[in-house]
Amino acid sequence: MVRKSKPVRALSALLALILSLSLTPAAQAVECRKQEHLGKFFTLCEVDARIDDVMLFHTDPRTGEPFGTFSNIDSYLEETGRKLGLAMNAGMYHQDRSPVGLFQDGSGETAPLVTTDGPGNFGLLPNGVFCLQEGRAHVIESLRFKRENPACRAASQSGPMLVIGGKLHPRFLPDSDSRYIRNGVGTSADGRRIVLAISDTPVTFHEFGTLFRDTLGLPDALYFDGKISRLYAPSMDRFDAGFPMGPIVGVVVPR
Repeated sequence: MVRKSKPVRALSALLALILSLSLTPAAQAVECRKQEHLGKFFTLCEVDARIDDVMLFHTDPRTGEPFGTFSNIDSYLEETGRKLGLAMNAGMYHQDRSPVGLFQDGSGETAPLVTTDGPGNFGLLPNGVFCLQEGRAHVIESLRFKRENPACRAASQSGPMLVIGGKLHPRFLPDSDSRYIRNGVGTSADGRRIVLAISDTPVTFHEFGTLFRDTLGLPDALYFDGKISRLYAPSMDRFDAGFPMGPIVGVVVPR
């Protein structure tokens, strides 16, 4: 048997370590792109739930108050050597910026699930829940969510649903004249693919829903909001500003 010298063994171990690291998935900067659909343009950001560190934010532990802005979240993350690689408002909220429906950020439930109809877009049933799990994420219609009670490490309820099991929300009209800048999220059937989308110009619910169903091929999608829809996408040098927000979804990366 031929014995390797210590330098050779050390070099072999180093090469093996480099190879193992090269084969290990790692979080990368989230890439966003422009997408045309029905003559309208949208900004889409694709997230891999298996790799990317997706989180929901609402209350700043330092102050006990809502973060409100992307910059406040980034300041909070800086203390742990991290930063936002992507972020978007992620649900409707009351005047005091408390969530309208279910919200969980991993530190405990801050608002309960709402399954009754009501005024506004949130009450345009069916609405749904964006549920983050380990290595997966799903958009789940609220009544189904209540029945199945899935284990979510974080969750945000909003409404209406845009796409439910491959079908558009039944109340969407192709000839609607209600147009706003709108944003939302869609997920693949296996939960690995998350697409955050925001329209570049005012669009109808029908146009926004068919973006997820027809162009992106996603079976489930949820409306986050309109009017105040905002995106934080450093890869595109985009840092939308405006009034303070309630729930926020973000992808966290090393600083």
